[in-house]
Amino acid sequence: MKLRVWSDHPNYKTCSGLTPESFIELTGEFRQHPQFGLEADKWMFRPLSDQETKELLEGPADLRAKQATDWEFIVQSIDGILDPRLRALTQMFVNEWGDRFRRAAAARKYHHARRGGLVEHTAQMMRVASEIAPLYPQLNLDLLIAGILFHDSGKLWENQFPETGFVMDFDELGELVGHISIGLEVVNLLWRKLSADNADLWKTYVPSSEDVRLHLLHLIGAHHGQKELGSPVEPKTPEAMALHYIDNLDSKLEMFAAGYTTAQPLASRIFDRVRPLPGNLVKSLEKFRQSAAQHSRDKLL
Repeated sequence: MKLRVWSDHPNYKTCSGLTPESFIELTGEFRQHPQFGLEADKWMFRPLSDQETKELLEGPADLRAKQATDWEFIVQSIDGILDPRLRALTQMFVNEWGDRFRRAAAARKYHHARRGGLVEHTAQMMRVASEIAPLYPQLNLDLLIAGILFHDSGKLWENQFPETGFVMDFDELGELVGHISIGLEVVNLLWRKLSADNADLWKTYVPSSEDVRLHLLHLIGAHHGQKELGSPVEPKTPEAMALHYIDNLDSKLEMFAAGYTTAQPLASRIFDRVRPLPGNLVKSLEKFRQSAAQHSRDKLL
């Protein structure tokens, strides 16, 4: 939205000191112009205090609480990895880039496209993996949890918010290399550090450390599922296939949830299409419940 400021406006002098990084509270009368978009009349603004800016960046209380819970679940999940190599690798990543991870979005527009969205997406994927692992004992849960943590790790550079801002700038590394390739490099970088310090000990472990590294790299490279969707290789192991479908499930269900609140209603329970979902959205069937009146009649019988 553009604001037109004339020299007789009470905020005229203050406006000259604003920068793209400034945070303000804007009040006024707002309307949607058919040609020029959102416009404001009789507007005033005031700069936000440092505390107000901090609270704004952190989001509303319910979102802060959810993301804090999600982050704690991620940390607990990687601390619970039994393979000491994967546990050390994931812990090193979190210790080195945890703050950056907690700011990153999972995507630019389609799902979890918000500050901290990558934490929400990653935690939910880990929850799903932990629930299905007992049903599919052939899955290596240690590998799957590590793969989930790293599968979008390149988005720390591709979809990164600054410490004090909401503008997700474009980054040449993200544009030229992409998050999958960056994620592969992150794992190799950390792996080299750890393997150099633990070479003799790691030789005693089964499976071999090289097998572990290659399988983890495969999960990262294959998580888009198809070459035409950006993966350099398609899933060739149970863990890679599981990660791909868990990722796809969580992202698509997030698109439905967001679409129900943002998409144009077409009928009482039908909403306009939200891409890349395949068609118009229809509200879910309500979960079963018994009305109070019916419950009373049943008791009489």
